[in-house]
Amino acid sequence: MTDSTATTSKKEVTQQRTLKDMLLANVRSYGIFLALVVVILVFQGLTGGRLLTPNNVVALFQQNAYVMITAIGMLMVIIATDIDLSVGSVIAFVGGIGAIAMRDWGMNWFLAVIIMLLIGLLIGAFQGFWVAYVGVPGFVTTLGGMLLFRGLATVIAGESIPVSDNTFRSIASAYLPNIFGFWGNLDGLTVVVGLVCIIAYIVLQFRARNKAVKNGLQAEPTSYVVLKCVLVALIGGYFTVLLAQSGNETSGGIPVSLLIIVLLIAIYWFVLNRTVYGRNVYAIGGNRRAAILSGIDTRRTEFCIFLNMGFLEGVASVITLSRLASATAQTGQSFEMDAIAACFIGGTAVTGGIGTIPGAMVGALIMGVLNQGLSIMGVNAAWVSVIKGLVVIFAVAYDILSKRSKH
Repeated sequence: MTDSTATTSKKEVTQQRTLKDMLLANVRSYGIFLALVVVILVFQGLTGGRLLTPNNVVALFQQNAYVMITAIGMLMVIIATDIDLSVGSVIAFVGGIGAIAMRDWGMNWFLAVIIMLLIGLLIGAFQGFWVAYVGVPGFVTTLGGMLLFRGLATVIAGESIPVSDNTFRSIASAYLPNIFGFWGNLDGLTVVVGLVCIIAYIVLQFRARNKAVKNGLQAEPTSYVVLKCVLVALIGGYFTVLLAQSGNETSGGIPVSLLIIVLLIAIYWFVLNRTVYGRNVYAIGGNRRAAILSGIDTRRTEFCIFLNMGFLEGVASVITLSRLASATAQTGQSFEMDAIAACFIGGTAVTGGIGTIPGAMVGALIMGVLNQGLSIMGVNAAWVSVIKGLVVIFAVAYDILSKRSKH
């Protein structure tokens, strides 16, 4: 064996070991994604292949949009070591106001949406005031809010209030206009968007690696980056084709509700990871006393957390009312439990200070797949609650045990 061959072999072995080390180091981070894949495959089998039909994939996002949207706000609340138990009640109350505004006040659907978002912000400010400036624990404040707003929802929407405005009703069911036409049986816009997203992910991954190498920082091995890009391309391409086949002969592809979810994810990911406010949220959850000593305005930060929660509850109420096309006092039952469960399943620490938007979204998707799969199978609602409860317990137990094993 020549010296050059030996050197090459040594580099290959080093790279293989590095790839192995990277996979082992990130097994917990990517474990939640693997869990999502397993859950999908299990229900794909149990439902006889019906879970991943194009229209059921779209329905997964449309029917579980409330989980993903409220999980974003709940993530920030839990990171800061608080909790919000009033989510479902607030959605019911805000939805009732929106329905009355359109039916009884003759309000334009757009103005009704603005009113709903503003009421959500006011409720967030109300609860944030008690938590941040008065010192009432978030659990107690939102428990009171749960009772308060459920009662108000019953008062204003004791009977079902229908929504007849077709434009408003289409928010949760409409698709983006197919400006590229149909390519066979595929929605052209969906294919283009899917390809752009996959290419953008690949470019950003290699750019990040090259930047790390250029700056003399520890970079991910090329094989690891390639593996990630291949997996994302395969999975992203598969779901792009499914979305492109959804809908009917005149419309289909990317639902408006999915666009809203993606925009919110992008905005709040940037807020949590690229702004001073986001760092303050993590600092409060990691060590509140140290955050105060370092000069962070914990009261203002905590107030803004609940303000954001109220805004996202307003958005969720718009989509929920649009999908149901009527407001009732029972709307939103257990929505807060789904949001909390999504965060814990996605790796958010019970003790605060740890959690990510992608993790919470994967947790929300797992909850959505459970809801969708069990619904397709016709499982009784009581057993659905039992299964979801067990999933939450196992997720939190796994988080605690994995942390304990590191010490």
